[in-house]
Amino acid sequence: MHALYDHEGARLLGVARRIARDDATAEDIVHDAFIRIWTRAASFDPARGSARGWIYSITRHLALNSIRDTRREIALSEPDIDAAAGAHGGGEDMDLWSGSAKIYRCLEQLQPAPQRCILHAYVDGCSHAEIATLLNAPLGTVKAWIKRSLAALRECLE
Repeated sequence: MHALYDHEGARLLGVARRIARDDATAEDIVHDAFIRIWTRAASFDPARGSARGWIYSITRHLALNSIRDTRREIALSEPDIDAAAGAHGGGEDMDLWSGSAKIYRCLEQLQPAPQRCILHAYVDGCSHAEIATLLNAPLGTVKAWIKRSLAALRECLE
């Protein structure tokens, strides 16, 4: 667990911070995520995805649940929108996935806008509403892109 924390802890904290927008809450989320990873390690199924994806999924879900539990809505400020849009301005998005050739190939098959939706949702931890704001697209369109893209990725990865 120590090696896993050393290797992935900072990135997981980044995901939790992006979603929770509070350092203390993000630290609690990562702590809870590592407890869940430890206690549920036996439930990990490599046939369903990578270990890295599994631990990021746990962290992301805990962070989203934390936000829902506190029933607070976080407004995305203009500097946040500009920073996020600048951070994901095109081909650099794929650098995030350089360690996984298979997911890289599958993501490349997606159209640019749906690809950015997936990256904003699962790398940056953005909500659907935030992604709609970032991409200047209707919320329903963003939800549809994410749903269809996840189905396409699942099919591609099988």
